[in-house]
Amino acid sequence: MQLDPRSGWCSGIRHCPSPNFNARPQGEVSLLVIHNISLPPGQFGTGKVQAFFQNRLSADEHPYFASIAAMQVSAHFLIERDGAITQFVSCNERAWHAGQSSFQGRENCNDFSLGIELEGTDETPYSEAQYVALPALIHALRRGYPALAPERICGHSDIAPSRKTDPGPAFDWPRLRAALKDKKEAL
Repeated sequence: MQLDPRSGWCSGIRHCPSPNFNARPQGEVSLLVIHNISLPPGQFGTGKVQAFFQNRLSADEHPYFASIAAMQVSAHFLIERDGAITQFVSCNERAWHAGQSSFQGRENCNDFSLGIELEGTDETPYSEAQYVALPALIHALRRGYPALAPERICGHSDIAPSRKTDPGPAFDWPRLRAALKDKKEAL
């Protein structure tokens, strides 16, 4: 997997373009936000996350979908339970993943962040394949965006603590930090 800094798209992964993005105000990428998502809640491998990020989620298909189908959201990436990575928005564009948010006193994290969704829930342990794919993706992103230092990799709960809990207590931050350290030494 390799990031093309000109286009903001990674090669070697699936592309599923979302219409839910716009231009970054200053072109800056200096924060990485890790989220979780499952649609319907707690169900994996349904393809509904992809439909949601492309505004194709049918409100009639599941009771929960009625409350979210009209929302226009996206993330840059989704890592499924089997480790498959899908990109929805160019890294050079602003995906709509963080909502009302603040990092180190700076508001509107979508302006300067990349969003990675892990297929999961706060309480469900993430898969081995996700713990392999996530550091590999971050490594590729950091080569193109060196400002994505380890201390600028956080959870949605860190930038919106009053309204978000993801990636949740099931996410193994020490494992990710160790994997990123190993990747850095491999450069």
